[in-house]
Amino acid sequence: MGRRWRDGRGRLIVRAGSGGGQAAVPVPLEIAASYRARTKGLLGRDTVDGALLLSPASGVHTFGMRIPIDVAYLDRRLTVIAVRTMRPGRLGLPRPRARHVLEAEAGAMAGWGLRPGARVEVETETGVGPGC
Repeated sequence: MGRRWRDGRGRLIVRAGSGGGQAAVPVPLEIAASYRARTKGLLGRDTVDGALLLSPASGVHTFGMRIPIDVAYLDRRLTVIAVRTMRPGRLGLPRPRARHVLEAEAGAMAGWGLRPGARVEVETETGVGPGC
């Protein structure tokens, strides 16, 4: 699992439900893998088109943000550890097992069926990324 992503765009595939007949929910994805892109994140934005993946990351803050966001903490296998909604001006506690963080507009993740224990896939412009 030593691959690292680069800044860019892709799709987040969320598997809704459990078992073999899972429906895939594709979500537009922006990938922030460089220090500069992770530092900027969603600051200064009024909306989010899909989701933003911060990698590597184990925690986030919402200081300087204009909108509340959903935050999902992912482990190295892209399994959701926790999902939280954060209002602007908050500091989220880092999750020790988290290797990646997903951010989206508040309420979006519930609509995608994203909850603890769910696994996601990341499709980049060059293919599927297994994480780091």
